[in-house]
Amino acid sequence: MSLDREILASPLFGRKAKKLQKVEKRQLDEEVKRILENPEIGQEKKGDLQGVRVHKYKMNNQQMLLAYQVFENEILLLTFGSHENYYRDLKKYIK
Repeated sequence: MSLDREILASPLFGRKAKKLQKVEKRQLDEEVKRILENPEIGQEKKGDLQGVRVHKYKMNNQQMLLAYQVFENEILLLTFGSHENYYRDLKKYIK
């Protein structure tokens, strides 16, 4: 579908992804592929986070959130993590 988009990862995303175990990294890669296939999958945020989409998924029976921004021909992966302090940290990061 829109597989001609380029995926970019923020430095924060890269640092967090490095710390994952192999199984978790594979699962994260699957979710990124789902976003690439359908960028509208994540919920669009409002207010301070306007322009950011958040995709929710399960990892090890815990809900995870993956924030990203969609541009014309690229998707920027911002960060991911569990819900605790997630939006507060995301706001700090994108300011």
